Amino acid sequence: MVRLIETATVPILAVDVDGLVNGWNIKIAELTGLSVGDAIGKHLLTLVENSSVGIVKKMLEMALKGEEEKNVQFEIKTHGSKVDCGPIRLVVNACASRDIHDNVVGVCFVAQDITAQKTVMDKFTRIEGDYKAIVQNPNPLIPPIFGTDEFGWCCEWNAAMTKVTGWKREEVMDKMLLGEVFGTQMACCRLKNQEAFVNFGIVLNKAMTGLETAKVAFGFFARSGKYVECLLSVSKKLDVEGVVTGVFCFLQLASPELQQALHVQRISEQTALKRLKALTYMKRQIRNPLSGMMFSRKMLEATELGAEQKQLLHTSAQCQCQLSKVLDDSDLDSIIDGYLDLEMAEFTLHDVLVASLSQVMTKSNTKAIRIVNDVKEQIVTETLYGDSLRLQQAIADFLLISINFTPNGGQVVVTATLTKEQIGQSVHLVNLELSITHGGSGVPEALLNQMFESNGVESEEEGISLLISRKLLKLMNGDVRYVREAGKSSFILSAELAAAHKLKD
Repeated sequence: MVRLIETATVPILAVDVDGLVNGWNIKIAELTGLSVGDAIGKHLLTLVENSSVGIVKKMLEMALKGEEEKNVQFEIKTHGSKVDCGPIRLVVNACASRDIHDNVVGVCFVAQDITAQKTVMDKFTRIEGDYKAIVQNPNPLIPPIFGTDEFGWCCEWNAAMTKVTGWKREEVMDKMLLGEVFGTQMACCRLKNQEAFVNFGIVLNKAMTGLETAKVAFGFFARSGKYVECLLSVSKKLDVEGVVTGVFCFLQLASPELQQALHVQRISEQTALKRLKALTYMKRQIRNPLSGMMFSRKMLEATELGAEQKQLLHTSAQCQCQLSKVLDDSDLDSIIDGYLDLEMAEFTLHDVLVASLSQVMTKSNTKAIRIVNDVKEQIVTETLYGDSLRLQQAIADFLLISINFTPNGGQVVVTATLTKEQIGQSVHLVNLELSITHGGSGVPEALLNQMFESNGVESEEEGISLLISRKLLKLMNGDVRYVREAGKSSFILSAELAAAHKLKD
């Protein structure tokens, strides 16, 4: 979808909730002369003409409230080699971008360049003499134009109108525009309903009395039966003395490229909504058996159990708590952007490692991979403070990736070091470094690029998982490195935790 927008033949731009540009496709860069790199990060209002600031500001404010305006016209500045060409006139549809909570996180603008059409229309409405040469010109830049005299008879119907409606000029000339040409029953171009007929009449009458009229949505059935949707612009026609002698009507149709872009956008939104619904359904259905597992565990805890059974039950509880926390992760941006609140609780590295290892044992046994826990006793028994479940989640993820890319019959070794720094009489800052070493050729570069967010790389399922785990470590003032050696590779995880004064060297 990102690639499609970048290469679309219509101008497309996007902004975040602060109005800062975060999307600027090739077409808009070509029209304005402003490159993608120069546009990104600039406020949208600084890029539009002063006369359009109010229009764009209102449209942006409404879109950020979820009210999406369509067919809004404004002018955008040109830069560099395009400055002498003057501003670009765009007609724009605003589309609010939403996260999985349906919160608006930005706005995407799909536009159509109407600069050339606007120039032609301005010239046309200013002309006082022989306008027929312009109206009847077959040039594709001439929009569909029809007109009526002061009595309501159709007195103009250009070639573009014939192409759009299927009705020839001689078939509509000297017929009543309202009723015979456009109407609800026996008219050439049938309107949808009586309301559309009345609204069209109001627009014509306003223009006839000399009042300015805004562009309005307009639609009718062509001769072929196809329903044509467009924008209608009505201008009064004056004689040399300034007396209104009728009106000219201009139709503005969406280009095929714009229609295709809007179609793709609608499909993408529908697909995203379906995925959101599926994710919501899956989360709900997972919670039900998870609740049953937790209830069964609590019932077992009330029975007489041996030491080994209690340890297994404790490990199961840790995994259940981790799963429950992951199910609550509806806002991944809070992790990726680094504003997730971590918990602070007492734990031992032993419990975290046992729970993490238990999550990969089935996969390792299937591949006959031996897992060696080579972490020293004095490290795993230290009492630490931090978010043990998030640390457990990250370690389990890197263990699984390591096993996935270890040859059958291979070995995965886990080691750790713990260093401390006293920051008070009773508190130590603990730097944990945990290494997961595995044999084989290692994790593919493409997957590592996704984890490290290399430019232009789109994350897939495994890549997103690694990225989230790395971001969790960064929330703990840590990170992850991947080191390749001859015949083996290692994930080196670091995290900053706390410990009480009882911590031993």
